[in-house]
Amino acid sequence: MDEELTLTVTLRPAGLDDRRGIVRLHPEVMTALAINPGDPVRLSGTRTTAALAAKAATGASREFLYADDLTLGNLGLRDGGRVTVARQPAVAARRVTLAGPADVVALVSPEFLRLALLGKVVSRGDNVSLRPQDVLPFGGLRPQVPDIGQSLRNRLGYQWTTALLTVAEVAESDGGVITMDTVVGWQDGPVSSPVPGPVARPQEPAATDPDVPPPSLDDLPGLRAQAKELEELLDLGFNHGEVLARLGTKVSLGVLISGPAGSGKSALVRAVAAQVGARVLAVWAPELAALTNDAAAIRLRGLARDARGDGPVVLLFSDVEALAPRDEPGPLSTVFHQVLEETVRAGVAVIATTSRPESVDTSLRSPDLLAVQLAVPLPDAAMRREQLGVLTRGMPLAEDVRLDEVSGRTPGFVAADLGALAREAGVRAALRQKDAEKPTVTMADFEAALDVVRPTSMADSTLEVAEVTLDDVGDMAEVKQTLTESVLWPLTYPDTFARLGVSPPRGVLLYGPPGCGKTYLVKAIAGTGKANVLSVKGAELLSKWVGDSERAVRELFRRAREAAPTLVFLDEVDALAPTRGQANDGGTTDRVVAALLTELDGVEDLRNVVVVGATNRPDLIDPALLRPGRLERLVYVPPPDGEARTAILHASAKSVPLDPTVDLGKLGEELEGFSAADCAALIRESALSAMRDSLEATTVTAANVATARERVRPSLDPGQVAWLASYAEAHQN
Repeated sequence: MDEELTLTVTLRPAGLDDRRGIVRLHPEVMTALAINPGDPVRLSGTRTTAALAAKAATGASREFLYADDLTLGNLGLRDGGRVTVARQPAVAARRVTLAGPADVVALVSPEFLRLALLGKVVSRGDNVSLRPQDVLPFGGLRPQVPDIGQSLRNRLGYQWTTALLTVAEVAESDGGVITMDTVVGWQDGPVSSPVPGPVARPQEPAATDPDVPPPSLDDLPGLRAQAKELEELLDLGFNHGEVLARLGTKVSLGVLISGPAGSGKSALVRAVAAQVGARVLAVWAPELAALTNDAAAIRLRGLARDARGDGPVVLLFSDVEALAPRDEPGPLSTVFHQVLEETVRAGVAVIATTSRPESVDTSLRSPDLLAVQLAVPLPDAAMRREQLGVLTRGMPLAEDVRLDEVSGRTPGFVAADLGALAREAGVRAALRQKDAEKPTVTMADFEAALDVVRPTSMADSTLEVAEVTLDDVGDMAEVKQTLTESVLWPLTYPDTFARLGVSPPRGVLLYGPPGCGKTYLVKAIAGTGKANVLSVKGAELLSKWVGDSERAVRELFRRAREAAPTLVFLDEVDALAPTRGQANDGGTTDRVVAALLTELDGVEDLRNVVVVGATNRPDLIDPALLRPGRLERLVYVPPPDGEARTAILHASAKSVPLDPTVDLGKLGEELEGFSAADCAALIRESALSAMRDSLEATTVTAANVATARERVRPSLDPGQVAWLASYAEAHQN
C-alpha cells in the first residue's frame, strides 16, 4: 500500500495556479510520499478527490497542505481540517462526462472542453474550472497544444475564469488524468472523439446551436435601441417582401455588430431572431479559420446551402475578423466574401459580430455585404445597475447587498463580466453555507468576488492598484485639489460636464524632482476614483520593428476606450514623446509621438479617458503634447517643505509603533533637502534599526531614528530643484 500522511488542509492565497486542480506540499512531504511535481495525489477529507501536487513556497509548514477554495469544496471541508494524502497512479481517463451552466454548454464544444481540461486529474462529483492546467509538467500525458485562454475569453468573456463544471461520470473509479485520448462530453449532449495523433486536430464548427432557449429581450437591458433597429430590419426583410417589391426596392440583410467582448452581441441576435421567428445558424469564425483553406471553404459553402433552406434564417458569424482580417487577407477571406455576397443576395440574414472593428476588412462594409452597422456601447453605471438586477433576480440576496455600490465599483464591466461577478459571489456564498437550509448571498461575497473578477478588457493588465487615497498623501493640498478637478471629476462626473456644455481636461502632466511623489500621487488617484488604471512606462511602448511602436500606442488607447472610465498613466513620458526631429533612431520616436498626438486629440473622440504623464524633465517633451486638448494641465510637484515633510513622516509611520520620545514634527523641520521618498526611507530604516537591536523590539525609539539619519542621506539635487522651480514659474496654467 502506498505511503499515506495526514495533514491539515488550509486555504492558500490566490495565485497563478488558483482553480487549476493543484495542491502544494512541503518538499520533504513530497519526498516522503515519493511524488514529483505534477504527479496526482489522492486526498481524503469528508469526501475523496484528487489533485496534482506541487512544491509549496519557501517557509511553508510540513504539517499543512495548501489548497484553493475549489479543492476545499471537493474535499467537503468548508473551513479546513485534516486530510489524508497518498500517491495516486497517473492513469489516463478513458471517458469523462461533465455538467455545467447552459450558456457554457451552448458555447463550448466537447473538443474545446477537452483542451481546457488537459492534464487535470478528475474524480466523480468534483467541481472543475475551465482554467487550463498549464503550470505543472504533464509527464508525457499532455501534448503541446496552442493556448486556448484567448479563445475561451472571446467566447465566454470573463466567465471562462469563474464558471464551475461538475464531473458527472468518470470511467475510472478512482479518477484519472484527462489526455488527448480521453472522450469528453456534456451530460445529455455531444461528446468528443479520441484524437489518434500527438497534436490536437482542428474541430469543425457546429452549424446549429444546441437546443437551449434563446435569451429574452428583457434579459438584455441597455440594448433595447439596437434590438428595435435590428428587429425592424429583419421583420421587414423576412415578412414584408411584397411591400418592398411594390416600391421597387429591396433590403440588404447584412449586418455588422461591433462592441466590447462579452457585451451581449450574440445574445442580442438570438433574442431578436426569436422575436421574428427565425432560426439561427451560429459559427464561431476563429474555429472556422483554424481549418485548412479547402476544408474551411467547403464548410462555408455548406453553411450557405443550409441557410437557404426553408423559413427565415439568420447566419451568425462571431468574431468575424478571424475570417476577414484587414491587414493580411488570404484565400479564405476571398471565399468568405463570395459566400457572404451570394447568401445576402438570396435573402438570408447574415450578421457578423466583432469586438475589434478596426481589424475587420473594410470591404465587408460595402452596400452588397454588411450594409447595416450597429454598435453595442460599454454600459455606464446606470446600465450596469439594471444588468445586475436582471442577473441577480434569482439569487437570495441578503439585506446588506447594495447593487448600486457594486455597479459603481465595476467600471469597464460588460454583461458577461457582471454575470461572472454574480456567479463568483454565489460560489463564495455556497462555500460558506454548504449546510444551510436558506443560504443567502451577502455584500461580503460580492466584495470577495470583486477582488478576483476583472473586466474582460483588462484581462491582459497585471496592474494592482494600491489601497491608498489622496488622504494618505502628506500635505500638497494645492496639487491634490488640481488633480481632483483635472482627473477625478472628468471620470466621476461626466454628466456634469455635458450638462454645462464643456469638455473635460484630456490630460495632465506631473513634473518635479525625483522622489517627490509623482507616481505615488497617481496611485492615490487610482485608489480614490472608481476607474480602471492602465500603467505604462514610456520605454515599454518602443520597439525596433517598424510599425510595432505605433501599434502598441493604438492598442493601449483601444483598451482604454473599452474599459472606460480609464486612467492611463504614462510614467517617464519624456522617453516616449521626446521633441521630434532630434532622435537618431530612424524616426521611431517621431512616429510614436505622432500616434500619441492623434490618439489624444484626433478625429476619434477619447471619452471618459484621462491621461496622466509623469516626468522630471518636462523640457524634453515634444511641445505639441503640452498644448490644450492634450496634456494641457501642467502640475508641478515640488519638494516637500518642513510642514509637508512632517505630514509625510506621519503618513509613512501610520503602521509603525513609535516611542513617545520620537518627535516627528521636529524631525520634519530638520530634514532639509529630503524628498518624500527619503522621508519614507528614513522611517523604514528606523524600524530596521530597532530590529537590529532586538528582534523582540515592540517600538521604534528616538535612538533608532538617530541611527537611521546617519544612514539615509538626502537625494535632491539643489540645481535641478531650482531649475524645475523656475520652469514651473514660467509655465503656470
